[in-house]
Amino acid sequence: MQVIEYDRYGGPEVIELRDRSEPQPAAGEVLVRIHAAALNPKDALVRSGKFKRLAGPGFPKRMGYDLAGEVAAVGEGVRGYTPGQPVYGMIQSWRAGAFAEYVALPADELAPRPAGLDYAQAAAIPLAAQTALQALRDLAGVRPGDRVAIHGASGGVGTLAVQIAKALGARVSAICGADSAELVRGLGADEVFDYRQTDPARLPGRYQAYFDVFGNQRYGAVKPLLTARGCYVSTVPSARNIRDHLLTRLSPLKRARLVVVRSKRADLEQLSEWVAQGRLKPLIAARLPLAETARAHAMIQGKNTHGKIVLDIP
Repeated sequence: MQVIEYDRYGGPEVIELRDRSEPQPAAGEVLVRIHAAALNPKDALVRSGKFKRLAGPGFPKRMGYDLAGEVAAVGEGVRGYTPGQPVYGMIQSWRAGAFAEYVALPADELAPRPAGLDYAQAAAIPLAAQTALQALRDLAGVRPGDRVAIHGASGGVGTLAVQIAKALGARVSAICGADSAELVRGLGADEVFDYRQTDPARLPGRYQAYFDVFGNQRYGAVKPLLTARGCYVSTVPSARNIRDHLLTRLSPLKRARLVVVRSKRADLEQLSEWVAQGRLKPLIAARLPLAETARAHAMIQGKNTHGKIVLDIP
């Protein structure tokens, strides 16, 4: 099978397309013939060496977490999946391997592909949407009627976060560039602020959640914007964000939290339900073949794409 690997940390130039043996599913695993895989900022950060300790020692390393494809085989003890069934999901933690023709992964990291979506659209959902869902629903405790601020609302996570916040019944204030305002309003944002014109730490009103997708704000700067039990949530495990998380971890008031996404079948099924209801739709910024993974990495490092970059693996 064809697979993307790299032998050292560095820029997109370290990425190589190679031939490897097809894996076999262990007990509790599903072997998926991948038809599409989506990029996330995490892919570029790991490749660059930003998370060496978390990614673990040794090379070659593989890439990719988001995938959609069809079941090729199931391991011992797996129920509910049959060969040929369309599925989608996210490879958990730091294992990676979605940028390949086949991957074997635990059955509970998958769910049936949402009805009405093709493989590319389905692959664009798992990591980004589960990140947003777990940040807003689980960490910030967003409920109907709450106000939510989303900083970085036009990217892969942000565009899904706006829709998920609306699905949870929240009023959404989106923060992005002026060139993305129309797009974000179309996703359901109630108000949009241009970060170049409005200080994101001085928004009007108070918020149950301030979701800082790219880690551009400090918890201390936006703390005055939070309600008494409000929550600042970031996806970026910087030293500052880890410190703020630890300092507020025992307090129910004006908390700082880091979202560490986990792939859960129940969450994937919730996302699929919102897709079926027309409340959630992934945005695809670009589609490239697997052989152009290096180019896709260069694109995602620019941080100016609207939506997700997807690799087609026919």
